[in-house]
Order: sequence, then structure tokens, then C-alpha cells
Amino acid sequence: MLSGSRTPPAEAAPLEPHPTTLIGSVQRAMRLLEAVSAREHGAPAKQLAREAGLALPTAYHLLRTLAHEGYLRREKGLFFLGEAAERLSSSGAQQKRRSTMSDALAHWRDSIGVPVYYATYRDGEIEIMCVADSPGNPAVEEWADFRETGHAHAIGQCLLSQLDEKARRDHLDRYPVQSITPYTVRDSDSLLRRLERVGRMEPVIERQEYALGTVCAAIPITAGTTASTMAISVPSHQADRLLPAARRLQGEIGRLLGTLAISISI
Repeated sequence: MLSGSRTPPAEAAPLEPHPTTLIGSVQRAMRLLEAVSAREHGAPAKQLAREAGLALPTAYHLLRTLAHEGYLRREKGLFFLGEAAERLSSSGAQQKRRSTMSDALAHWRDSIGVPVYYATYRDGEIEIMCVADSPGNPAVEEWADFRETGHAHAIGQCLLSQLDEKARRDHLDRYPVQSITPYTVRDSDSLLRRLERVGRMEPVIERQEYALGTVCAAIPITAGTTASTMAISVPSHQADRLLPAARRLQGEIGRLLGTLAISISI
């Protein structure tokens, strides 16, 4: 041990809020919100005051304030959760769904050794919702707008294959087929014929149509009415890895689809 060294002081424990720093009205309002949330069919002020342990005048004042701010609504003398409270709840649920999806993609990225993408087709647009990659397995660089070039990449082709003919043609009218690389499909009729041949649960394979030096596979996700897909990419010199990796991912998705179904709407 070095001469003169001293044992470092123990790390101070985090301070608990002092009672005088807590705002009583906020605490009481939160107790009322909890009481209302436990009553699916609503409850009158008197019952809520009793369950929250508050005097009726205090409870009624807080209930009126919460209703004015949109956290509660009152119907025929009963209080229910309002739109503001429901937005808070849905925001938390959405964050949980995003976290579930991100964790799943990160797991497959590490176990399969490829970048993994999740995308949906929503309101007529291709949306890349989540990507899991690493320095050793980087994602494809979006050098041309993914939304406008759905005809050229596996993600877009997989999503378009899940649409009916009218929706496909509408998309291609808005985003016409254009050459991205020498391997890109040449015209919309050729693309539509290709999409018609895609098997219902078959991976869609794309070889250097969007990015030179990269091959991709996308797997359709059937959960509800939303067209969704998960995809992977590998360098073209590792093309022999693509289909086995896609099949492995498809098997993993099948085992976890019950859990992932709640995340499709993220």
C-alpha cells in the first residue's frame, strides 16, 4: 500500500425527500387519480374521498381541478379518467412497446450476427421504426430516401407485397420506379409481377438493388391489419449467409410473435 494512503470516505446515501419539501395537494390529487383508475365504471366524489382518505370538500375541490385540466371527466355525478390521463397511459405503453421491440432486435443482432430492421407501412408510407446494428455489422446507409425507393430494397418490396393491387399502384404512382443501381428493377410492371409471385410467408430477397455491395432479406409480419416486416442485410461477398440467417430470424419471430404483436403499432 502506498505511504500516506487513506481509506476513501463511504459514498453518501441518497437523501430521502424531507416531508416539508413534498407538496401535499399533489399527493392528494394523485391518490384521487389512483382511486378513479381503480373504478372502471366511475365513482362519485364521496366514495373517492373516502378511498383516498380525504375530507369531502378537499376531494371535491381537487376533483373539479383535475376535471378542468382534462385528467378526469364527470358524467352524471361519476368521475372517470379523462383524455389527458389516458394520453399519459398510452404514452407509457407505447414506450414499453418500443423497448420490447428494440430489445428483441438487439438480441437477434447479437445472436445471428447481422443488422436487423423493423418497418411498417402506415398511411401510405414506408416507415423504418427500429434498427439494431453494431460497428462490426453496420446497417445499410440510407443514401437514397427509403420512403421514395421502396421498389429497390427488400423492406419496401416486402411491405408492398402485403398490400392489395390498388394500394401498390397508388404507392408507385406517388413514388415511381427509378434506377438506384444497375440491379434495380426497371419498371413498375416488372415490379408488380415480381410482387405477385412472392409467397405469403416467404422472405423477400434483394441483391444490390438499393446499395451496391449489400444483399438483403425481409420477412413479412402478419399481426393484425398492419403491413410490417423485419429485415436483415449482409455484405454481398457473404451472400451465402443471407437466406440461412433470414430463416433463423423467421423462426425466432414465430416463437416470439405473441409478445411482438403488442409492439407492431409502435
